[in-house]
Amino acid sequence: MNLLLIRLIIFAVLFFAGLKLYRMYREWKLDRDGPQQGGDDQGNRMVRCSWCQVHLPEDDALRERGDWFCSGDHRDKYLAEQKEEKKEEQKEENRQERDD
Repeated sequence: MNLLLIRLIIFAVLFFAGLKLYRMYREWKLDRDGPQQGGDDQGNRMVRCSWCQVHLPEDDALRERGDWFCSGDHRDKYLAEQKEEKKEEQKEENRQERDD
């Protein structure tokens, strides 16, 4: 009886290990081959506007410095805000240096 239980446990462990290896192989193969050409999913990836957080198709979005935007207006506002934040950080660093 104990031998049968041990065999069952070993079989279950081997089955799950094989399943895990198969999934890892499939992921590796997909990463290596890249996206399939001519598939239905091509161009339908959704991205989020960095300004208003709205999701839109990648084909309709604008990309600037690694960020996605739904319009040129939102891109300009976001970049202006980032520039303003950098100025504030520099002012703060200068104040801290003067105090030291």
